Amino acid sequence: MSEIISNLQLGFDSVLTLNIFMWAVIGCGLGMITGVLPGFGPAAATGLLLPFAFVLPPTASIVMLACIYYGSMYGGTITSVLLNVPGEASSVATCIDGYAMTKRGMAGKALSISAVGSFIAGVIAVFGLIFSQKIAAIAITFTYLDVFGFSLLALTLVVGLTGDSMIKGLISAFLGLFIGMVGLDIYTGGPRFTMGLDQLQEGLPFIAIIMGIFGLSEILESIGGKKQPDYSGNIGSTLLKWQDFKDSIGAILRGTGIGFFFGLLPGSPAAASSFAAYTVEKRVSKTPERFGKGAIQGVAGPEAANNALGISNFIPLLALGIPSSATMAILLAAFTINGLTPGPLLFTNNPEIAWGLIASLALANVILLIMALPLVRMWVSILKIPTMILYTITLSFMSIGAYIIDGSMFSVLVLWIAGIVGFTLRRFGVPMAPAALTIVLGPMLEKSFRTALQVNYGEFSSLFSSSRANTAYALIVVVLATKMISSIRKSNKVRKMKSSAAMNGSK
Repeated sequence: MSEIISNLQLGFDSVLTLNIFMWAVIGCGLGMITGVLPGFGPAAATGLLLPFAFVLPPTASIVMLACIYYGSMYGGTITSVLLNVPGEASSVATCIDGYAMTKRGMAGKALSISAVGSFIAGVIAVFGLIFSQKIAAIAITFTYLDVFGFSLLALTLVVGLTGDSMIKGLISAFLGLFIGMVGLDIYTGGPRFTMGLDQLQEGLPFIAIIMGIFGLSEILESIGGKKQPDYSGNIGSTLLKWQDFKDSIGAILRGTGIGFFFGLLPGSPAAASSFAAYTVEKRVSKTPERFGKGAIQGVAGPEAANNALGISNFIPLLALGIPSSATMAILLAAFTINGLTPGPLLFTNNPEIAWGLIASLALANVILLIMALPLVRMWVSILKIPTMILYTITLSFMSIGAYIIDGSMFSVLVLWIAGIVGFTLRRFGVPMAPAALTIVLGPMLEKSFRTALQVNYGEFSSLFSSSRANTAYALIVVVLATKMISSIRKSNKVRKMKSSAAMNGSK
């Protein structure tokens, strides 16, 4: 423990200089700004500013890029809460209750709990990052079979997002699975559902689809309505009461654990952890009917998961030299540009950089909290912009964000098609959350399932050869059984109410 304390002191001595601290603040600020722009997520932000790695000293460039990444994770929350437009993939789950809170006049409170929850999750996750070498050694032992089991568990949890109608929820889920299958087969290389279009061979752009079915459909729904919604005069207080914190702390702690775990798995999509945190909160809540209508836990849990994942993503990179996401791959490039090799030797050969990066993430938590809370009122003032002007600006940024994805107008076309499809489904009462979750989990589930079978020569019995996977299967049974029992009790309750009403009527 004394060695860890001395290493942390070395890290803070490295970053608490005027020069490095300034770049950390700049990085957090740029991250928040880029996170607000729809579609312009962490990977795009760090990729655009990667050239700084060529001109800044190693510690300054890596700290700044890390803070940009970390800041953009929170920035995406702002438009999710205020406009129902996720700034990036990991903010999708926040839209569900965050925007509902805005409708109820609680936009300030939603952004405040996001900032506080992110801060708590970040502080806890930094402690986990300190022991990154040991934790990553465990995570790397996860096989494709283990990933399949937990992906299937996450997919099973989609029943928690189906809303009042199971059929409509499953329609949404199967639509997401279909979208996730578009592109080239991961093993044969053959095209699937591409309709002969070369643009579809890489699959449909996730961010464009999510912005379409959530943000654009919301705007189309508002424009098509009889009256434009106006939430500008119903912002509410930005101060959190003790009861708000008491209601949210459990969600924050659970979200932190879920996000931290997902961040350790290479290739794990950020949106999956946020949705997992959301579905868990809905499961454990005594009032699940409040979710989707402005439950503060539905914002606190996903945001905590989002921030914890943002930090634990660094563990495979620092401890093993393995980037766990596109953004981590860009940071790996920044290390390479500076002649550094992430991995166990980084802590030995360049301890001031390795521990300086860890210290900078702890510092970034404080910087973002200081930036976020005083500026909540400023961000909420976005709602005071006249509706049609706000829609025009939002649609412009959404289209630019979609174009940035791959530099083609095809993604913009996908955005608008997804928006029209989402608008149509909304009119029929079909929830969008299951589709968003299955789009994320579908490809991961398929890859892990087929790889596990391929490694075991097609033996289906091998799917039950892992204790971790078997644990996931057992939890799946529990989830399905709980849902069935809940449905039976609900139907019995409705039947009794009808019977009682009929008896009263006969009297």
